[in-house]
Amino acid sequence: MPQPSPRARWPLTGFLLLLVAVFLALGTWQVQRLFWKLDLIARVESRVHAEPVPAPGRAEWPAISPEKDEYRRVTATGLFQHDKTVLVQAVTERGAGFWVLTPLRLPDESTVVINRGFVPADKRDPAARVASEIAAGPVTVTGLLRISEPGGAFLRSNDPANDRWFSRDIAAIAAAKGLSSVAPYFIDADATPNPGGLPVGGLTVVAFRNSHLVYALTWYALAAMSLVGIYLVRKQPAA
Repeated sequence: MPQPSPRARWPLTGFLLLLVAVFLALGTWQVQRLFWKLDLIARVESRVHAEPVPAPGRAEWPAISPEKDEYRRVTATGLFQHDKTVLVQAVTERGAGFWVLTPLRLPDESTVVINRGFVPADKRDPAARVASEIAAGPVTVTGLLRISEPGGAFLRSNDPANDRWFSRDIAAIAAAKGLSSVAPYFIDADATPNPGGLPVGGLTVVAFRNSHLVYALTWYALAAMSLVGIYLVRKQPAA
């Protein structure tokens, strides 16, 4: 087999060196992402298990962000507006069904939407779970602060006109139900039992995909293979 000439080796060597640099940069970026993700997981874990604090009020709404607020344990006290409840399609560890989202009117006349929990498809009609419609009067809800989910789900857009919901889009729900002064987040209620056993709260999944170490090792392995390629090209005898 003919060997590459010394002149031909330099472009190939340069290309392989470029690959080494690119793969090392990508591997280092994944390492940085790994530490960012580990820090995020640690912060979220601390929020989930912390003592609950009052849900952010109107003055705090503009500063709400996923990075510092999502999954905080919060409490809110107010009156449920059951007539403005929406059902959002859901798949949970209990199977397919719906999230029951009910506005909670707060003492200052603002509103926060509460995800009271899950009901199976055969219990979507309030008449099938009469006991769950908590009687009029103030209630206190404890749960996890969640950020609004605008638009809908993958390949399925929310259809407010027909009251079909695939994501917990707070702004769209507020508009559809004629709500005003609505918090830009919702609260996933905890597992405190509701009358009649439904809806079932406390089903929030707190999990983060973390494959950054695998990706980093893959990029570093490709960089090492490129270095081996450079060695093999340079060691070949001249034609």
